[in-house]
Amino acid sequence: MPDLPPRSFAPDASVTVTADAGQLAHRDHVAQSAVLARQFHNPAPGVWCLVGNGLSNQTFIEAPDGIVAIDTGESIEEMREAIGELRAVTTTPIVAVLYTHFHYVAGTAAVHEDGAAPDIPIWAHERVEHNRSRTASAISTAYGRGLVEQFGLMLPADGPDGLVNVGLGHFYRNPAHAPFTNGYVAATHTFGGDTTIDVAGLTVHVTSAPSDADDSVTYWFPALGVAVNNLVWPALFNVFAIRGEEYRDPRVLLAGLDHLLSLGAEHLVGAHGPPISGAAEIITRVTKYRDSIQFLWDQAVRNINAGLGSADLGHAVSLPAECDDDYLTAERYGVAEHHVRQIRTGLFGWFDGDEAALFPLPSAVRARRMIDGFGGATRVREHARAALDDDDLRWALELATWLVRAGDHDADKRLLAEGLRGIAQRTPAANIRNWCLTRALTLEGAVDASRLYRHRFSKRQLLASPPEDAVHILRVLLDPDGARALDVHLAWAFADGTTTGLHVRNSIACPTDGAGAAATIACSLEAWADVLTGATTLSAAIEAGDVVIDDDAAAAVLALAAFEVEGLRS
Repeated sequence: MPDLPPRSFAPDASVTVTADAGQLAHRDHVAQSAVLARQFHNPAPGVWCLVGNGLSNQTFIEAPDGIVAIDTGESIEEMREAIGELRAVTTTPIVAVLYTHFHYVAGTAAVHEDGAAPDIPIWAHERVEHNRSRTASAISTAYGRGLVEQFGLMLPADGPDGLVNVGLGHFYRNPAHAPFTNGYVAATHTFGGDTTIDVAGLTVHVTSAPSDADDSVTYWFPALGVAVNNLVWPALFNVFAIRGEEYRDPRVLLAGLDHLLSLGAEHLVGAHGPPISGAAEIITRVTKYRDSIQFLWDQAVRNINAGLGSADLGHAVSLPAECDDDYLTAERYGVAEHHVRQIRTGLFGWFDGDEAALFPLPSAVRARRMIDGFGGATRVREHARAALDDDDLRWALELATWLVRAGDHDADKRLLAEGLRGIAQRTPAANIRNWCLTRALTLEGAVDASRLYRHRFSKRQLLASPPEDAVHILRVLLDPDGARALDVHLAWAFADGTTTGLHVRNSIACPTDGAGAAATIACSLEAWADVLTGATTLSAAIEAGDVVIDDDAAAAVLALAAFEVEGLRS
């Protein structure tokens, strides 16, 4: 293995600088804020793109029949501000909306505020709706926790731990837009693959181009020489998202980039970052971006074939130094060390051939045994302290993690937090800094992250989804110990006529249509949502007559108490 440590973070504090609000961070991470500077770009006549308004861009294209809006941000307030910029240059009405993928589509209602017709055409990939539901249902707890950590939503605005930027934007949501109002409007026109559409009098070629989402598309406006895409980011593409996401296969991304390069576009407008203009400039920079991603995949596979496991793989593959010369290929969002490990996992799964990883001990047990073998907790603390003082942060993190996993001592938590904060101040990657600082503040008790580990229902989402979703989601909240020996089939009869069910058996909750159930729970979806969200309890709802259980009510109440929902246990 070559002696080339990854550039995930600097070996010392020599590149750590103090930003305008007192934040301590890597100079390249601070420099990314200038890349993302707020500006209403006008790369071509009739083409505008607002950068720096939120995590994503909002783009407007003037067509023969009116303005086409592309992506609408994270809230009505965000899109409202973008439309305000548009109105400073043109009064032409917005007559169509395009979504590049399922992120950044929550501000569409602002288009209607601006006077767009109620039936304005909205175009999107057919999987946008599914993907929005996926992240807001069974996996929402882990998904939401990952968002908070990756985007630094619990970090202060200033001081050493203050948020600098989030790599692709200045912030996940612009605090100036609070309170954030969801204004998502579902597509009225969908496509499943490559197609050509007419939008407001413009011919648009649509090409499926999965990147960080399988519903991503590239929109090519041949008459304008403009390509709008979610492939080229203002940082090295994030094969691995530290928040946790489905595998983003670089081979699929490369196909999309090759298509993008083949267009010969004069102007490249992205979902993030400033536009790039000039056909030669686009070819040069996007080819380098594309090749950096191929490099990661090829070299990961080369070293996997040579027998390297996940940990060593991350140390064996580093991007060429010249990738730092352009923010498109710089590690300012995620880091290559993690990306190559994700490639291995995406290809072969979690087991990398490390014998010790085949049947690992529980982490707390392993930590205690490692501490004992090291000579006791005092000895481990001494070595962890020495590692921190010697800038050996990787080793310090491992030692401090043993101490925290094996016990509950504030001094050990502070030791681990110190190591995490050191990495945060030396990494050029926004995701890593934000994650490390959030975890450090949690260890120190400066922020309370406990709510991020509990499933929290949203009444708005429950009422906006099919009624059966509000029942079937309980399957991932079943406590198997509480359900042991239970065999109870429950049905729900909602006021809108929907019937669904769960069969609690064999320590699972199996979704059913409710036919043949032993007990039926009759209520409105709103009443059921109140129980799930904690606005009321099951017993109070029954007493008020908002929930009625027919037949074997006692068995139903017992079965419902097996779910980890406070309202069902009271």
